[in-house]
Amino acid sequence: MSSRLYPLAAGNFAIGTGMFVTAGLLPPISADLEISLSAAGQLMTVFALAYALLSPLLAALTARLSRKRLLLLAMGVFVLGNALTALAPTYPLVLATRVIAAAGAAMFTPTASGVANALTAPERRGRALALVMGGLSVSSAIGVPLGTWLGAAASWRATLWLVTGLGVIGLAWVAAVVPEVRMPVSGRLKERFTPLADRRVLAVLVTQLLMFAAGFTAYTYIGSLFDLPLPAVLWAWGLGGIVGNQLGGRLTDAHGPRRMILIGLAASTVFMALIPVANLALPVALVWAFLWGALGWLVAPAQQFRTVAAVPDNVPIGLGLLSSAQYLGLFVAGLAGGAALDWRGRAGVIVLATALGLAALLFTVATYRPAAISSKESVPAR
Repeated sequence: MSSRLYPLAAGNFAIGTGMFVTAGLLPPISADLEISLSAAGQLMTVFALAYALLSPLLAALTARLSRKRLLLLAMGVFVLGNALTALAPTYPLVLATRVIAAAGAAMFTPTASGVANALTAPERRGRALALVMGGLSVSSAIGVPLGTWLGAAASWRATLWLVTGLGVIGLAWVAAVVPEVRMPVSGRLKERFTPLADRRVLAVLVTQLLMFAAGFTAYTYIGSLFDLPLPAVLWAWGLGGIVGNQLGGRLTDAHGPRRMILIGLAASTVFMALIPVANLALPVALVWAFLWGALGWLVAPAQQFRTVAAVPDNVPIGLGLLSSAQYLGLFVAGLAGGAALDWRGRAGVIVLATALGLAALLFTVATYRPAAISSKESVPAR
């Protein structure tokens, strides 16, 4: 089944590049649109908020489509949004086009995870989810540094055209390889929030929100936190993310999601506190970035598996809610990180990111009991 999952990872690669590359483009965007760095950072904030709000609504509206048709529609909307961003002449129009791109991403990523879940046996589900979500981590290792370099060498609009091209490749690959998959998904918007009545699901979602708020408070404004070559630091972080994501899937299958989540949260919180040390020299920064990326991305497959196990009868809905929580975390990171940067500079961003990471760890320790969910449980394929 792996060959059928690679196009889904490719689509996530395009989405991840379009989302995360904004962090490396703040200076050229700021200069071109004549706005502040914190205002440029709000491009990611708007994308994240639109994703979080549109994901359940669009999932309800597209419930009757086959999953392949939905994947193609989603990637087409994402491509359109990025092309319009590259052409938009003013800051308000750029913000509006990020909403369109986010709508495509909001349909694609949770659907891709649901398809991966449906095509994979339970004992290999952690690795399958890691492969599909690996597109996001690979984008941070390859797409984001490449886009950051292109933005500095040519323009940030050239980077958006690169993202558009990547989206076209993902669309064509999905069309050629991914089979038709139908899963029972309710078209009623109210039912998309039914899992929220389960405390286990709420605990997963709050962990996801706090985790991404912490990590991306630092990542969104990483260009303001380092005096060192940014593409090299981003490359090391992304390379670590690839390693962590793949190890996370295998280790989740072997040892269960709880252990992976707690290890990843604790370690990534420590590494965010060490940003001033990492900024001392480029070799130190590269080692730091690699380890931070690896330990942070260790959590992603475990959180997905935890969600699938919590709502085995509503896998697409559960994964959609997980994605919404993730992007709400990015929204919090963009707003709070920008405020901290304007108020206290880089020290404010580092303190805020570390505090949010500690909150995520403590919340998860308090709410995720060892017997709650085990990776050895059999989760029915959808």
